[in-house]
Amino acid sequence: MISFSDLFDSSENPNSLGAKFRQRRQAVFESLFFSHFSADQPIAILDVGGTSEFWKRSKILDMPHLSITLLNLSQSKTSHPKLISVAGDATAMPEYTNSSFDLVFSNSVIEHLYTFENQQKMASEILRIGKKHFVQTPNRYFPVEAHYALPFAQFWPKGLLFKTLTQTKLSRLQRWPESAASQYLEEIRLLDQKEMKQLFPDSKLYLERVLGLCKSITAHNF
Repeated sequence: MISFSDLFDSSENPNSLGAKFRQRRQAVFESLFFSHFSADQPIAILDVGGTSEFWKRSKILDMPHLSITLLNLSQSKTSHPKLISVAGDATAMPEYTNSSFDLVFSNSVIEHLYTFENQQKMASEILRIGKKHFVQTPNRYFPVEAHYALPFAQFWPKGLLFKTLTQTKLSRLQRWPESAASQYLEEIRLLDQKEMKQLFPDSKLYLERVLGLCKSITAHNF
């Protein structure tokens, strides 16, 4: 039985609301992917900030001539032969030449880069090294802030939000460690539709809606 705490847990919990939204978004992504790529062609994908768990739940991993590079700040172990983990910086990827990848994918990462300047650098690198891209981020103006599951928390004074996270269980029914709360308050800079269009000017924007409101924004060129 799914508990109340499961529903408001992070998207890593398969029973959470966040995981349900991610699965729906993954279905949209796979529909676009399979409409463009065929099984008989070699496909190289770079997932900026990605995990092996995401791809292991996807039919895309069944493609015969596929390789997926997972780029994160630190390298992690992967057990699947088509998944490669590397350490790198999303804002500067000189190790890759122009159009190195058939697709650059990124899910809920670009908002963790502290400044708009860093977000511009990441977007520029994605456009440079990827022939196709699919980049998702939570919408700044959605009423429930995606990381804390609190109403309009993105507009709260940081001191108040820090106290709420560390001294109460209002955020995901748990108290945050002070170090984790401080880190998130420093690094998260949410984006809106206008800024995503500025970062990816020639891309289409897919707007994920909940009750008619835009929950997340995805820039892609499929």
